[in-house]
Amino acid sequence: MAAEPGITMFHAPQTRSTGTMILLEELGAPYDLHLLDMKAGAQRKPEFLAVNPMGKVPAIRHGAALVTEQPAVFLYLADLFPEAGLAPAIGDPLRGPYLRWMVFYGSSFEPAVVDHAMKREPAPPSTSPYGSYETVLDTLSEQLRRGPYLLGERLTAADILWGTALNWTTGFKIVPERPEYMAYIARITGRPSYAKVSARDAAWAAEFAKAAGRSA
Repeated sequence: MAAEPGITMFHAPQTRSTGTMILLEELGAPYDLHLLDMKAGAQRKPEFLAVNPMGKVPAIRHGAALVTEQPAVFLYLADLFPEAGLAPAIGDPLRGPYLRWMVFYGSSFEPAVVDHAMKREPAPPSTSPYGSYETVLDTLSEQLRRGPYLLGERLTAADILWGTALNWTTGFKIVPERPEYMAYIARITGRPSYAKVSARDAAWAAEFAKAAGRSA
């Protein structure tokens, strides 16, 4: 029998792909790491654009499967390692809510946050992917107040996605520091996987900066 294909993880330190690195730690998943120095423009070089023409991380390769887009990468990995228990299985009543919150992140939260940060008015309700910035935040707040996690008592890959995203968006003052957000962030960033990946990211960023002769 042929060996199972390995995972190659394309990662740039201290970017959106950091959340995927944390997920890999939570899953206990083996992988080969391909580091990119985004400050040096590695994501725009032909060899990476052949992986993701958008020039964005995270991206993973698993055998013949190439997966980009952060929620898709999370969904793929969490399903690939069911023994970790971070993805409700098909048939589980929590599967639908889990998929909802995974997709809501990319389809509504990120567009709303980017428009807000750029001080752009959203498209008209008939064409906007998210409605309004405040509605997105209120919808998330309502869910998190039921806590401690998005699906209640059960931690899933969706929490790693959202916890890391809320940590950086509140840190940059793009999203307000609502009490339910900050309590949720503390639960996710307090996990050993978060501290481990953050330390590695800081070291990698420093190595890249030193090699390029710039400050970290």
